[in-house]
Amino acid sequence: TFRGEVARVAGKEFNVGMINDVSGFEWDSQMLDAIIELQVPYVLMHSKGDPQTMQSLTKYDDFLSDILQYFTKKIEILRQKGFNKEIVIDPGFGFAKTVEQNYTLLRELATFECFRAPILVGISRKSMIYKLLGTTPEEALNGTTALNTVALLKGANILRVHDVREAMESVKIVQKMRACSAF
Repeated sequence: TFRGEVARVAGKEFNVGMINDVSGFEWDSQMLDAIIELQVPYVLMHSKGDPQTMQSLTKYDDFLSDILQYFTKKIEILRQKGFNKEIVIDPGFGFAKTVEQNYTLLRELATFECFRAPILVGISRKSMIYKLLGTTPEEALNGTTALNTVALLKGANILRVHDVREAMESVKIVQKMRACSAF
């Protein structure tokens, strides 16, 4: 469970239980200070650029190594600044990544277990599914369920989803598989 903290934004108070930051504290100069001040669990997502430029920034020197270095650097900054709450790793499916890179990321998801932190996967109805299947986001539920199951098998601890019931079915199936075999 997450303990909420009160944050003031534009003169209003909000109860904050977790910070989900798709920018890795890059897009807002006050984000890092807010993370440190609030001391609530923090979702650190990998991305490059901003929403207007990220899809043109899909070139990497060494794809997985570059992303691992990103997380290492960001976590080090957070810890040096005194952040002592849980950090959740989100590899950033769809953010500055091609369809092929997204599938590589999914295949190698267990690599991120090196951070000894929960891994969050948000692939629900994303283009990596519907582009591959030649459908639309609205028609991507079956592919989403399949990939959520793969993500769980590869080490995901948290799924960010649109379709809660279907995701929970994947969770229950994977939990049963693990309970009944030498997974």
